[in-house]
Amino acid sequence: MTGQPVVEAHGVRLRPFRADDVADVVDGCSDPLSQRFVSSMPTPYTEVDARWWIEAGAPATWAGGGAAYAIADPATDRLLGGVGLSNPVPGRSQAEIGYWVRPSARGRGVATAATRALGEHAFANGTRRLELLTELENAASQRVALAAGYRYEGLRRSAGQHRDGGRHDLLAWVRLAEDPPGPVARLLPDLPGGVLTDQVVALRPAGPDDAEWMYRLHSRPEVVANQAPPVPPTREAFERRCRLAESGWLTGDLARLLITDVATGEPAGSCGLSYSDVRSGEGSIGYALLPEWRGRGYATRAVRLLAGWAFGPVGMARLTAGTVPENTASHRVLERVGFEREALQRGRLPGLAGTRLDDLTFALLPDGLR
Repeated sequence: MTGQPVVEAHGVRLRPFRADDVADVVDGCSDPLSQRFVSSMPTPYTEVDARWWIEAGAPATWAGGGAAYAIADPATDRLLGGVGLSNPVPGRSQAEIGYWVRPSARGRGVATAATRALGEHAFANGTRRLELLTELENAASQRVALAAGYRYEGLRRSAGQHRDGGRHDLLAWVRLAEDPPGPVARLLPDLPGGVLTDQVVALRPAGPDDAEWMYRLHSRPEVVANQAPPVPPTREAFERRCRLAESGWLTGDLARLLITDVATGEPAGSCGLSYSDVRSGEGSIGYALLPEWRGRGYATRAVRLLAGWAFGPVGMARLTAGTVPENTASHRVLERVGFEREALQRGRLPGLAGTRLDDLTFALLPDGLR
């Protein structure tokens, strides 16, 4: 790409930065969210930093074969954010795309529109592959990637660097020049209306605020006994799981949900859905309840809701559930929903001290759901 042409598409204008953008650049780059997820930004971010970027940083990006655009409102030309291309690899016709948006402009699709506009412009000028890297906890940016047509490609270990010099993982999202326009279809879509309910129980996505409760549930001895291997989790592990719950949903790894009582809103348990074989459309479910909510049919209701969503909006063709042979209460739950015993796989799961555990597998097809 050569020069700095103005790009207008998808309701945004991409133009070079100007001297009168200083205040708006500071507003966007000093914001806590930008500071948290764009570690290359100076902290604290001042007018001196903004002037350096406009006068030297952005021109240097262009000179190095990248792009540094201000995202502007087409009606007012007021700066809304920034979008650019970096780390160009000419031999591979590849570059990395990134963006930031001012707090007042968020939630309006600005980042998605700018990412689409710059991506299309780059492809029209010879780029063949664009990478978009996000922090693991930056679910908002991951949603932008999906909406802009970028497919999840995998985890980049230690690809990012903190301001203190430490390293962290990044998620890679990629779009090719020949990919179809529009949002990427997700393996695990959002829940319709954000919740699944039969008016007695409700299933909602787990999040960071649920970490303490989830740890309390999954560290109970009877819950641990039905895991493989049966090792109690750490509090830190569940804090991380809950912080990354939305990201895991967006990448298609796991939909982690809370089971709540509709009348009181209190959490009663948790459940999850993941793909065990994407190509064949097979998924796997798991669930657990606190003692005070057992014996009321809540697990059955939750599994039925989860299975209905899996066979409906998710589009799975088959569900499985693995259990330890002694967990007869769980077997009864599965059978009430329509699961059938399918196989006893001896020694399939890891136990303690080098031992192996049997796995009793149940399976459900769409026409068997009760």
